[in-house]
Amino acid sequence: MAKDLTMVGFEELKTPEQVDKALAQSGTVLCMVNSVCGCAAGAARPGVKASLNSNKRPDKLVTVFAGVDTDAVLRARQHFLPYPPSSPSIALFKDGKLVHFVERHHIEGRTAQMIADHLAMAYDEFC
Repeated sequence: MAKDLTMVGFEELKTPEQVDKALAQSGTVLCMVNSVCGCAAGAARPGVKASLNSNKRPDKLVTVFAGVDTDAVLRARQHFLPYPPSSPSIALFKDGKLVHFVERHHIEGRTAQMIADHLAMAYDEFC
C-alpha cells in the first residue's frame, strides 16, 4: 500500500522531524495520509496518482501512513489544523502554509477520477 505511492514519486515520512522539514519547504507540497481502508485503495490513492497528470502539479510529494508511522502522522495532523484527524486525507501546502485539504468524507463515495479532478483544480489555483 505504501509502494502504491512511493513508486510514483511520493517520499515516505517516518518521523516528526521529516514531516516538519517537508511541509515547511518553499513551493508546493502535497501530503497524503495513507491508510489501509477501502476508500484509500479504491479512490484516494488512485485519485492522487491520476491527479499528477494535470497541467500543473505540486513540487514535492510526501506521504505518512496512518496506523504505521504514528508519530509522523500525529505531527502531520498538527500541520492540518483546524481540520480534525482524517484517514485517508490529502493536504496541499504552499510555502509552508496549508492551502487546501481533502478530508475522508470528501473521499468516501467518490470515484478516483472525481478526486483527481478536484485536486487538479487545487493545483491550478496554488501550484
